[in-house]
Amino acid sequence: MAIYREIRWGFIGCGEVTEKKSGPAFALIPGSKVQAVMSRSKDKAQSYAERHHIERWYTDAQQLIDDPMVNAVYIATPPSSHATYAIMSMKSGKPVYVEKPLASSYADCQRINRVSEQTHVPCFVAYYRRCLPYFQKVRQLVSEGAIGNVINVQVRFACPPRDLDYNSTNLPWRVQRDIAGGGYFYDLAPHQIDLLQELFGPIVKANGFSTNRGGLYQTEDSVSAAFQFHDGLPGSGSWCFVSHESAKTDRIELIGDRGQICFSVFTYEPIAIHNSNGRTEIVVDNPEHVQMPLIQQVVGHLQQQGVCTADSISATGVNWVMDRILGKI
Repeated sequence: MAIYREIRWGFIGCGEVTEKKSGPAFALIPGSKVQAVMSRSKDKAQSYAERHHIERWYTDAQQLIDDPMVNAVYIATPPSSHATYAIMSMKSGKPVYVEKPLASSYADCQRINRVSEQTHVPCFVAYYRRCLPYFQKVRQLVSEGAIGNVINVQVRFACPPRDLDYNSTNLPWRVQRDIAGGGYFYDLAPHQIDLLQELFGPIVKANGFSTNRGGLYQTEDSVSAAFQFHDGLPGSGSWCFVSHESAKTDRIELIGDRGQICFSVFTYEPIAIHNSNGRTEIVVDNPEHVQMPLIQQVVGHLQQQGVCTADSISATGVNWVMDRILGKI
């Protein structure tokens, strides 16, 4: 792998996630800058470039990849195009940072991995929660034995439909299977599954039931699953995206033989420890640009100043688990 003194990023896609979660971080990290941006919409690309003081903008992804001033590519498009753009970039010798999930199917993840191996060009994936202080605290509590030996894992998530879900003539891309890979489960569950695999190792068995109960779109809106980690630790999960507001839930429970840890994945509620001493809450703040700690690791890796493990190999297992739960494989 080449050593990069300065990482000059080209963005393929400039949607909402790039405005605050990720985009500013690329320009704030020493040795990193945003060189160019691409959107199929000329107005969107030009506006984004002007607002963020980016030198170049394109409406064609290949032109951005071919730009000699761009030496790394950030892919912030819907999942169905991740594999195509990642492979184009890696075959041009340019490292890639891809939004999650890595692709819209396990098979496409495997394609990405093969090209990364053949070209010796790395592909990183935006599972940024791994690096956030909130989840680092959860990891610390588990490793220090705050609840003893973890014997069961439970994921619970429920939310009401979004306003756009009721517009049958213009549904969000996140509920269009050919674009997203599935429904909201395929969009949100990756972060939960990735975190659990970071804590407890790979999930080696997974099955599930998925259905559409709300009738607002064609993809699944309710999912139940059972899974098992490599050491035999069992887990279960339930996801509902058409619940009543009163049922809204964002919770992972780690049940140990000496207590329980409860935390959220998207709302960052205080981490709660339940044990023989009662209930204790821990508040942990995250940075303004939540992807910044991971992007720092990616930049450091490319400059051979560290190692970033949030790569396409580690991300592929997430898609395998989701595809098993949804019965896609």
